[in-house]
Amino acid sequence: MQRIANLIVKKDDQVLLLKKPRRGWYVAPGGKMEPGESIFEAATREFSEETEAIPVDTHLKGVYTMVIKEDNQVVDEWMLYTFLAKDYTGVPLKENREGILEWHPISALAHLPMAEGDRTNLLFAVNERGIQYGTFEYTTEFQLLSEKIQQSNE
Repeated sequence: MQRIANLIVKKDDQVLLLKKPRRGWYVAPGGKMEPGESIFEAATREFSEETEAIPVDTHLKGVYTMVIKEDNQVVDEWMLYTFLAKDYTGVPLKENREGILEWHPISALAHLPMAEGDRTNLLFAVNERGIQYGTFEYTTEFQLLSEKIQQSNE
């Protein structure tokens, strides 16, 4: 099972998002974990690789199982670990090999084009206390089939 870690920076009521060229969808910077890497190390490494900035005051906000189904059969599954940082050092890139980095008001998370599970997870990360856990089931075209969400408030 693939493991993915992403990290969203929330600063001055804005968030830094990566616009992916394939679908034009927004995501938090992140990517695949390397062997032996902790989820924290992966999230901060991927963020730094994609932005050339270093996240500050980083903490875990979500743990998710992502399931892709075709004809009611599981065809892919991965784990996603979402982190939030309250600040960064350095100057973030405007563009990288993955897409275009843009600052958006937090309120834009409600309507920017993105996978619906990402919307749920990123809105929680920037607006709520605690950690969220969940499972998102999608079609192969990333249409949301179902979501199950739990959370802790500590």
